[in-house]
Amino acid sequence: MNSLWDSISALASDPNLRWIALGCMLLGLSSGMIGCFAYLRRQSLMGDTIAHTALPGICVAFLLSGTKSLPLFMLGAVAAGIVGTLAIRVVTARSRIKPDAAMGIVLSSFFGFGIVLLTMIQHSGDGSQSGLDKFLFGQAASMIGSDVQLMAGVSLLLAAACTLLFKEFKLLSFDPAFAKGAGFPVSVLDFILQALFVTAVVAGIQAVGVVLVAALLITPAVSARFWTERLGRMLALSGLFGMVSGLLGAWISSQVSQLPTGPVSVLAAAALFLFSVVFGTKRGLLTARLTRRRARLELQLPRAATASGASTSSAKEAG
Repeated sequence: MNSLWDSISALASDPNLRWIALGCMLLGLSSGMIGCFAYLRRQSLMGDTIAHTALPGICVAFLLSGTKSLPLFMLGAVAAGIVGTLAIRVVTARSRIKPDAAMGIVLSSFFGFGIVLLTMIQHSGDGSQSGLDKFLFGQAASMIGSDVQLMAGVSLLLAAACTLLFKEFKLLSFDPAFAKGAGFPVSVLDFILQALFVTAVVAGIQAVGVVLVAALLITPAVSARFWTERLGRMLALSGLFGMVSGLLGAWISSQVSQLPTGPVSVLAAAALFLFSVVFGTKRGLLTARLTRRRARLELQLPRAATASGASTSSAKEAG
């Protein structure tokens, strides 16, 4: 118990650990909220696609600037993510290729191009390229105060967008045909939502990396779905699950040497998902089993009462 309290105290007192924990929590909050709309629109692969298309954008930003600047890397990742999103829309609009197949094609093509650029940079002999490969799997331990401030701004932007455009995004997710018939600018709303996906993914690349960032976008949203049937509560729960995953990842990785924060945060999100699958109050396995059992009992009671009434009537007639 004392060791647990000491580890919590160390997390609260160490400025570097505080920055890492706060950054991961903000990342989990923003990714969890915006990920709900990706999940409901059956675009779970979109986050993974955007994350992988961001890698060539980061490499191009480094080649053009020659320095490791996080704002420039994020700008390059955003530009590449938008290009990848537009490529998916063009492929699906001008061919018979399904959206999931188009996402797979764009994902693999952009990621392959990014790996080629990253390999060229790594063999260029430029000393400033050291550590650039950390964007593949993330390096939350390298976050500083300015990075956390940037994540705070992104989280505020995403939370505000989800709040202000909640009704429009809800209608777009559940019935886009009705939204178009009602006069809503469906194309504009779809573009805004895609841009928010790109922003959330790019914000998490430094902490989790392009390979795992999609997990924090989708896993908390899927977990929240097991606890509620209302979209507003789902957004709140998804953001909460994302924050808890980030906090657990930062805390657990601080206790073990050389344990990466990003992958541990993803594992924490997966653990919350498994807990939700079993104990979720709306769709959990345990809840479903109890509901079926209660339904069987309710069916058996009327039958037992009918049988008892029939026996009593027969006894009276015999008497």
